[in-house]
Amino acid sequence: MAHHPTLKDIAQELNISSMTVSRALNDSPNVDEDTRERVIKAAKQMGYIPNKIAQSLVNKRTKTIGVVVPEIVNTFQPEVIRGIEDVTYNAGFNLLLTQSGENSEREEASIGTLISQRVDGILISTAETGQSYGEFQRLVELDIPFVFYDRYIRDIGASIVRIDDKGFASKMTRHLIGHGYRRIANIRGPKGLSVSDDRFTGYVDAMEEAGLAIHPELVAEAGFREFGGYNAMNNILELPEKQWPEAVFCVNDPAAFGALQSIRAHGVKVPDDIAIVGFSDDMRSAVIGPPLTTVNPKPYEQGKRAVQKLIECIERHDSRSEEIIVEAELIVRKSCGCI
Repeated sequence: MAHHPTLKDIAQELNISSMTVSRALNDSPNVDEDTRERVIKAAKQMGYIPNKIAQSLVNKRTKTIGVVVPEIVNTFQPEVIRGIEDVTYNAGFNLLLTQSGENSEREEASIGTLISQRVDGILISTAETGQSYGEFQRLVELDIPFVFYDRYIRDIGASIVRIDDKGFASKMTRHLIGHGYRRIANIRGPKGLSVSDDRFTGYVDAMEEAGLAIHPELVAEAGFREFGGYNAMNNILELPEKQWPEAVFCVNDPAAFGALQSIRAHGVKVPDDIAIVGFSDDMRSAVIGPPLTTVNPKPYEQGKRAVQKLIECIERHDSRSEEIIVEAELIVRKSCGCI
């Protein structure tokens, strides 16, 4: 069996104490720079691998951050994770990634797993189905820092990193109104979920501000996937043709892709007959025909800002919560009628 070098081996090689080696490798201030460099060089040459378990017992920290994502089926979450990973790598933290599958029970199980792995903190974007508060309350009681990003629950003691979903939904709806559209449908996300409710409220606010009627038959609930958008649009297009919308605002791009398929299946042209817009700037939105007008929610920046806030909570033992708004961007393409 191969022998793994220990602190004692490095100490013997350099003729210094094991305590000095430990302090040098842990960046302790009471070690001179020359000794620190010698220790680091010897450790690399000898192939020394730190014992993370032993270190965590001493430091009461694992230098590990847990992440709970709803699912990884579109381009939003991978970009968030990329932002998270860039920050954690530079800060010397490891990542444990779990997926709730848009299910609150799996979300609870994921959080329980991360707690058992003794992570130093957790980043969470809440699941689509149901809202569970038990595990979040448990994190508060265990004094484990956690930060919500994108989807969130208010008044639970955690910081939130998000975009202004309501404001940009209003901006998108006003953009459609500016084209002269009056009958604007809304394919919304699940009720009770922060991003869904915020985007629907933004749509309602803009319609009311313009003095336009919101027709209940033109509001259809869907999830965040293509089939939900397809089914929701089908329901709307079952109305008599004279009641069809002039434009459709979808909760996210995948729902818009599904709605677009339904519109085409009915022999209707976009944007000539019905304009359509999304929200999330999926990588496919720029290449479908016609290219989709949407909102870029800056997922990389959301991930980066969320983990920066979490590391700050971990290292400063600061549990004060704050809300951080990342600036999004309206991306105008042809599907809304713009040339």
